[in-house]
Amino acid sequence: MLRRKLLTRPKSLNEGPHLMIGLQRRFGSGRRLLAIALALALGACAAMEDQGKPIAVEVPAAAPRTLGLETPASAENQKMVALFGGEYHDAAAEHFVNGILLKLAKAGENPEQPYQVTLLNSPVINAFAMAPDRIYVTRGLLALANDASEVAAVMAHEIGHITARHAALRAEEEKRAALITQAAAVIESRQKGEEVEAVERRTLASFSRQQELEADEIGIRVMAKAGYDPYAAARFLTTLGRDSALRASLFGQGSDVSKPDLLATHPSTPERIARAEQIAQQFGPPGTGTTDRTAYLAAIDGMTYGDDPADGSIRGTTFIHPRLGFLFVAPDGFVLENSAQAVLGVKTGGREALRLDSVRLDPSMTLESYISSGWIEGLLPSSIETLEVNGMPAVTASARAGEWNFRVAVIRFQGDQVYRLIFAIRNLDAEAEKRFRASIESFRKTTPEEVEEVKPLRLVIVTAQPGDSVESLSNKMAVADHPLEHFELINGLTGPGPLPAGEHYKIVTD
Repeated sequence: MLRRKLLTRPKSLNEGPHLMIGLQRRFGSGRRLLAIALALALGACAAMEDQGKPIAVEVPAAAPRTLGLETPASAENQKMVALFGGEYHDAAAEHFVNGILLKLAKAGENPEQPYQVTLLNSPVINAFAMAPDRIYVTRGLLALANDASEVAAVMAHEIGHITARHAALRAEEEKRAALITQAAAVIESRQKGEEVEAVERRTLASFSRQQELEADEIGIRVMAKAGYDPYAAARFLTTLGRDSALRASLFGQGSDVSKPDLLATHPSTPERIARAEQIAQQFGPPGTGTTDRTAYLAAIDGMTYGDDPADGSIRGTTFIHPRLGFLFVAPDGFVLENSAQAVLGVKTGGREALRLDSVRLDPSMTLESYISSGWIEGLLPSSIETLEVNGMPAVTASARAGEWNFRVAVIRFQGDQVYRLIFAIRNLDAEAEKRFRASIESFRKTTPEEVEEVKPLRLVIVTAQPGDSVESLSNKMAVADHPLEHFELINGLTGPGPLPAGEHYKIVTD
């Protein structure tokens, strides 16, 4: 499956792309963990406090983002690259994507502009720009794209943001909005200031949506001038919508990509697709321009797919982190997400959720004292139980907040490293207790053999043979959840049936 990391929303949508918070470097160490209701794993914000400062954690919309920095410093570049897992190096893919960017640059408003592209080691489907000349594309986006023209559409869109100076314009609009809100609060009243602020937020959201549509139009014109299929933008936006729908189904969410969010900074997918198709029609009928599909697929053959095992690996309901040296098994039916602050999970149907994270705890502090120290809301003191989990000291307890019940476990891994497992459910009955207890007791240190066995998934290009079908090739997918749907998604297919012999397709292997 597409292993998407969870993202944090920056204070300003133009301060940067949504920033990754995966298990890549360390777990978050928030002092107070508020009750994590099911919305935590379903995409709504779940509150967590770090030294009294709330942190919003949410599942992102799978859409290209733009970094709103007008003058990037080397430090900013390094920071953004690090947030997305570092640079991803694959000679064939880098050479091919650089070739696309060179053609786009020559077709742009400033043919002499020497744009640079950096591939990022992240499965997140994302791309963003940093003015004046940097374009960033994740390997997750390359895995989803089906030909060179679709990648060209994404990069041309980001070039559109740079050439239209959207970052600078957005910054000016934010300053204007802040001044108006402040003036209303000072001159009239606090209530009036809040009303004005709400209006300004809607104005900024509309402003940002318009920028996205403008970047789409600029991008389609540039890619068409460069000789690429202008309809690729609409195709890739369609795939993004399908990706969001599949993700929603895996997490038990309803999905209505046609319903625009009042404060959404990107237009709804159907709106963007319709506009993209209208613009493309100005350059000719479908089939205009090149897609370069065969060469593109050859360039990404063998590329890493999904999570980088160095940052933790999900295989079904098992999570293993070779570098940190632990693994645990979630209850049956859970879908897991990996992030630098936590591993999050939700059971299909959306009635149960879990979170695994870690904190640094003074070795002199007992686990009993820690679990009672106030970081978990609604703790039931009478439920505290001391035990051992695979030779490690541990404490469990129950908590209740609102309509949610929680089973909490704190495990001292080694030294000052403590892991916390939290399960959320509406009705904590004996059967649920048994399942959660089994998952807690599955937490253990890895063996050298287990670490050695953790290998990255790879994207492999295969040639359909006579008699091959969507079903037969999807059976070769090394993904635990919905392999048929994922095969259709990454290959731009819309249903089962026979495949033309000699055509090339992407599969995921281990």
